[in-house]
Amino acid sequence: MKIFAHRGASGNHPENTLKAIQAALEIGVDGIEVDVQSCLDDYVIIHDSWLDRTTNGVGKVHHTNLASIKTLDAGLGQSVPTLQELLQLNNNQTLLNLELKHTFELNKLVKILDLNIANKIISPDNLLISSFDHHQLKWMKQQLPWLKIGALTSSIPLHYAAFAQELNAFSVHVDKDFVNADFVKDAHARGLEIYAYTVDKYEDVKKLHQLDIDGIFSNFPSNTKSFVQFTKLE
Repeated sequence: MKIFAHRGASGNHPENTLKAIQAALEIGVDGIEVDVQSCLDDYVIIHDSWLDRTTNGVGKVHHTNLASIKTLDAGLGQSVPTLQELLQLNNNQTLLNLELKHTFELNKLVKILDLNIANKIISPDNLLISSFDHHQLKWMKQQLPWLKIGALTSSIPLHYAAFAQELNAFSVHVDKDFVNADFVKDAHARGLEIYAYTVDKYEDVKKLHQLDIDGIFSNFPSNTKSFVQFTKLE
């Protein structure tokens, strides 16, 4: 079972910051999940559409320019990273799951990804784009046919993973509390990986391991790696 650091190693470091990303890399995770949003003139790594929960700023991210965002404290003196800073820090060391939040002007995002692939800053195998906005996923896949996409859901749909197969997705990402054996079997029968979020408790790790989930997103990836290793011994 793969371990993804949720917003980096966010349980011990400010979420979605370079410090949290670096800590996740040092742990040796299978992948790192972060949130991508548009500000006025760039793409930044931050979860909320408003600045006030994770920084000392105010206002909406997409109404604020990068220069202003860069003056803010995102926790312990960390700044809000740009997408490019994230890609360069990772330097193709592990898979990056970029979850599109309030992300606009996707044609610019396509150009950034293409350029980073061409410059070998990241390989196609180490890039996964996910979102609850399946329209954006469909558009991204049309522009970049090589792109791995992950379709997010917080429900158990009537036809299980059919929606992800329709998108030609690589993976389906599910709420740990809204997944069952039938959902997992259906995803696998459709050739999809199935990942669960957000998993920090040993009991949840054990349950998902028994369901044959392919990967889990965790705020405490070091602890969760230990849980997975212990579970395999049972």
